[in-house]
Amino acid sequence: MSEQILLQGKILGIEEFLLCRPGGPGSRSCGEELLAGRAQWITLLSEVLPRALLSELGLSRILLGSSGGGQFLVVLPGEARTPAEEFLGAAARQIAALSGGYLKLIWSVTENLGDWSVVRKRLNEELQRRRGTPAADRGIDIFQPLEPAAPAEVDPYFSTQLGIRIREAGSVGWSPESPAMVVPSSGKYTWNITPNLSLDGIILARHAAPSDDGKTSATAPTLGRRSQGRSMWGVLRGDVDNFGVRLRRLTTIEEHVQLSVLYKQFFAGELEVLCSLPEFWRKVSILYSGGDDFAVYGSWDALIPLAREMQRLFHRFTEENLKDFPGPEGKTISMALALAPEMHYPITAVYQEAGRNLEIAKSADKDCIYLLGRVLEWKQLADAAELKDTVTRLMSEYRASRPFLLELRSFYYKETYGGGWRDKETATQRTWRFQRRFNRILSGARDREFQKLRAHLISEMVGRKSAEVKLRPAGLVALEWARLATEV
Repeated sequence: MSEQILLQGKILGIEEFLLCRPGGPGSRSCGEELLAGRAQWITLLSEVLPRALLSELGLSRILLGSSGGGQFLVVLPGEARTPAEEFLGAAARQIAALSGGYLKLIWSVTENLGDWSVVRKRLNEELQRRRGTPAADRGIDIFQPLEPAAPAEVDPYFSTQLGIRIREAGSVGWSPESPAMVVPSSGKYTWNITPNLSLDGIILARHAAPSDDGKTSATAPTLGRRSQGRSMWGVLRGDVDNFGVRLRRLTTIEEHVQLSVLYKQFFAGELEVLCSLPEFWRKVSILYSGGDDFAVYGSWDALIPLAREMQRLFHRFTEENLKDFPGPEGKTISMALALAPEMHYPITAVYQEAGRNLEIAKSADKDCIYLLGRVLEWKQLADAAELKDTVTRLMSEYRASRPFLLELRSFYYKETYGGGWRDKETATQRTWRFQRRFNRILSGARDREFQKLRAHLISEMVGRKSAEVKLRPAGLVALEWARLATEV
């Protein structure tokens, strides 16, 4: 019996590639279809390459361990090591050319001997060596200039083949003549795109909100105009907290494969189903779903409830599937929303801003969301939603004007005069002045429901004591949320 080896592959430089201008570095101007096509290419590469490798070597599909999210793991017989490395070498060269040098495919191989923690350490050390010595595998060829494919040839492949056609295709294909290209519905080997996990198919989240005529996908400005309240669109990104730590704590390769597959199936499957619901399907489009993260764009008013629903589903998912694993790692998710400052703002710039906001959220805490300038725990977001509903109801049913909303927001901003902060006495006067104005504006309403709304709003916004103003972060998010929802 021949020895058994494990091969782990990983794609580097994903974020830089998604943010680069069409055809090369510099500008961040990039359309939605091009960005989505690039993201789907990376997702499909990590699914198709290990399957194509097994098919080319004449090996069983069951040897595929895990795939997706920019990396993959396969089991191979020892004699397949050399042809596997030649296969990946050819794919790596074309990946670098198609991406203009931004992406790099690296891999590591080791014998499947010993405890999984030892095997995983050997695989990761080899990956780290390849990452740290980029010139080692190319030799003297490293001094030759890279000749990337012409932008006129590459960009239509991403935007049309993968950004548009892949959304309607029933299968994807691969051919050895172009080892880094994934094409819809044709190739030497093809795999069906399926809604559920399957050895014979690839699960892929690819929903796109339809345009007004239903013939193509809607652009970001079109999605922004479908918002209730202010016309605005944004990008929502989410990432599992400490997912890498959770994987490192697994004790067997079976657990590693099972957990990797479960997370990938959750994000691809649940995201596709969620975006197909009536409240989201015309307002949200998917950029990608990975092994532990996702990104979508669409109407700002749909992205916030989508984030809440994804968090709720993820919480139920981890409660059911990770109940036997100790520790909080990999059981919580953080998200971030970035809004476009204008309707025709480049989507890559908003995507990058959402990434920065996600880093801020993860640095501040875990299991939270960056929303409208503040980092909130998920429970605080629920409080903000309730308070937003209170404010918008007061404005619509009880004749509260927009100056009323601005007065509430002013409590969150420390105003200065004469170079110094307002003192405690002035803050107290502003609190009493607000309550008097609130009573005067709404003096005609005396029903019990109004009194409940009034008492709840005052206790939440100006504190329970007249001499101090206690304001929660959720309050400012609620007011900004209400402002956007009521602004025409």
